[in-house]
Amino acid sequence: MDKHQTEKDDETSAPGRPTLKTLAFMTGLGVTTVSRALKDAPEIGAETRRRVQLVAKQIGYRPNRAGVRLRTGKTNVISLVLNTEREIMSFVSDIIYGVSEVIADTPYHLIVTPYSRSQDPLDPIRYLVETGSADGVIISRTQPNDPRARYMLERGIPFATHGRTDMGLVHPYHDFDNYAFAAEAVRHLAGVGRRRLALLAPPVGLTYHGHTVNGFTDALSEVGASEVPFNTVSIDHSIEQIRMRTAQVMRRQDRPDGFVSSAAAATLAIVAGIEDAGLKLGRDVDVVSKQSSELLHLFRRELLVVNENFRLAGSELARAVLGWIGGAAPGSLQSLSLPGEVVAYQG
Repeated sequence: MDKHQTEKDDETSAPGRPTLKTLAFMTGLGVTTVSRALKDAPEIGAETRRRVQLVAKQIGYRPNRAGVRLRTGKTNVISLVLNTEREIMSFVSDIIYGVSEVIADTPYHLIVTPYSRSQDPLDPIRYLVETGSADGVIISRTQPNDPRARYMLERGIPFATHGRTDMGLVHPYHDFDNYAFAAEAVRHLAGVGRRRLALLAPPVGLTYHGHTVNGFTDALSEVGASEVPFNTVSIDHSIEQIRMRTAQVMRRQDRPDGFVSSAAAATLAIVAGIEDAGLKLGRDVDVVSKQSSELLHLFRRELLVVNENFRLAGSELARAVLGWIGGAAPGSLQSLSLPGEVVAYQG
């Protein structure tokens, strides 16, 4: 049955596409032997496995996904679920790059499942689970009590979250330590003499909003600085909204002399608002910002930056999902990246 099923599945390949029969002909081996060699079956000699896999790579052989699913019940697909209206392109491209690096030498493929703000974030998860479209799922914009995580846990679907939940449930995640980032940013600003600080935070509903705010306020108490409220906008607001709000605040007599910004794109708007108010970055006010690429110092050399590596996040999330699929305990598949030091421009 295994041989006949393998041949039948192989026949469903698109015309002109290399098949198991193509590989068998080119290597002088049987179809069943070729199929097992591609799966690294231990009963096939190491030299035979190496030869078959080399030829497969050279001719561009890819297993027929429908056939694989029929035989194994697996799709060999990892789905990255993204809110396309909220995620900035550098985040998306870096996460995809990181995931792709890890799965490149595995049978798995990456698909991106987008959704918009008009949709319930649970909708794409329900679709993936109900249709059996993926073996594992990666989600972002994680909430403290995230219904997507609960839904997948209840159904035994391997997944990983970019960010942590706070539900008392164990699952794989990768996160950046935003508490440590905000606290270190405050300490650095206080160290250069800034005493009235404002925070441009993540949106309220996400877990890392709480981490960021707590790090900011705890460090304010530690250094004896004060907060200038700036909570009518978040990094989810438009560039123009953040710019206008910054300009309003900076025209006040009790304006902040330091900002902590949770996103590089939002930092561009903060700087524009500061300059709209006739003030100079580095002289009248300092800004510490997260960034995921080396762009902010090209924009303004006076900016102070902390780097967050989204490629690393993608890699860790992919390893976590593959680990769960492979049978590892979910609690062993959790990672947290610590922020580096605050970096000034090095001319």
